[in-house]
Amino acid sequence: MASELSSHLELGSSLTVPNVQELASAIAPSEIPERYFRPEAETRLVDSIDDDELPVIDLMKLVDPELFDKEELSRLGLACREWGFFQLINHGVTKEMIEKTKNDIMGFFKLPLKEKDAFKQLPGQIEGYGQMFVHSEEQKLDWADMLTLVTKPHQDMRFWPINPSSFRDTIDKYTLKIENVVDCLYRLMAKDLGIDPQVMLKNLSMQMQSIRINYYPPCKQANKVLGLSPHSDGIALTVLLQANDVKGLQIKKNDKWLLVKPKPGAFIVNIGDMLEIMTNGKYKSVEHRAIINMEEARLSIATFHLPNIDVILRPFLELINGDGELYKTISVKEYTKEYFSRKLNGKSALESMKLKKKGG
Repeated sequence: MASELSSHLELGSSLTVPNVQELASAIAPSEIPERYFRPEAETRLVDSIDDDELPVIDLMKLVDPELFDKEELSRLGLACREWGFFQLINHGVTKEMIEKTKNDIMGFFKLPLKEKDAFKQLPGQIEGYGQMFVHSEEQKLDWADMLTLVTKPHQDMRFWPINPSSFRDTIDKYTLKIENVVDCLYRLMAKDLGIDPQVMLKNLSMQMQSIRINYYPPCKQANKVLGLSPHSDGIALTVLLQANDVKGLQIKKNDKWLLVKPKPGAFIVNIGDMLEIMTNGKYKSVEHRAIINMEEARLSIATFHLPNIDVILRPFLELINGDGELYKTISVKEYTKEYFSRKLNGKSALESMKLKKKGG
């Protein structure tokens, strides 16, 4: 499988782009290069989510028999159907592990550029240090530097930093814990959807996993750049850890961009395109983006989960109603290829998978 995935992941940026962290420190505030200028970042359709508005799910109330709350399961289902995002608390990953993960990923981005460039992406591949989804010399660029690694199954270890010395061990332990949390969420989602948890896990457990560590340098003209272009995630489920106190994640709801305020120690979980297909549209993958802070850098780590490469994406039988299947049947391999062949552009990849409703 590792060799299959390795060749499959030759889908990333094929063009070299500047290091934004170095660029940001070298230019005057008024000298944003044209390729980074993003007029859409200035949209006025932006609001802030009230502290209690974005669903917050307490995992202990769903897994501890003594604390079980069926209303919490209903809240989980509502979050997946109406928001596509939720914050997860009491998830069982220790504060010590979270802090160690934050410190090690920050340690990497504090290294001199020459040391980070030793782990630079190769042309046409996803893994390594650089950017993703860059397909042309004219394409607008995101104000961010990224480190992308495949954590399951392990791939070419040359892209894994050796400084901090504990980086690999820390990431291995952290991603294993996240995988366990995700498998737990899949079981709970199956209960909410009314399908056999074993059927869901058969398709989604023993999954592929990768991480993307995002470093967003500050910019004095923050309203003219974007840290990450609007998109939905082309996987099944994403778990995001905010690694410092700088906010920047926005989600799109009712045609407005809403700023997420992460709770201390919480994970931000979102539904991906593949889970939307497999639930026949019951659960929604939602467009989101990252904005930039004028004064401070923002750091986050996203952990992505998707079924094995040979799994066929189609709705669970129990979720096919009178409208039939709403999406084309496609393999994980082919959908991922389609997703990475495009620049980030909202939900365009998923939209191309939709079938016309009967009578439509």
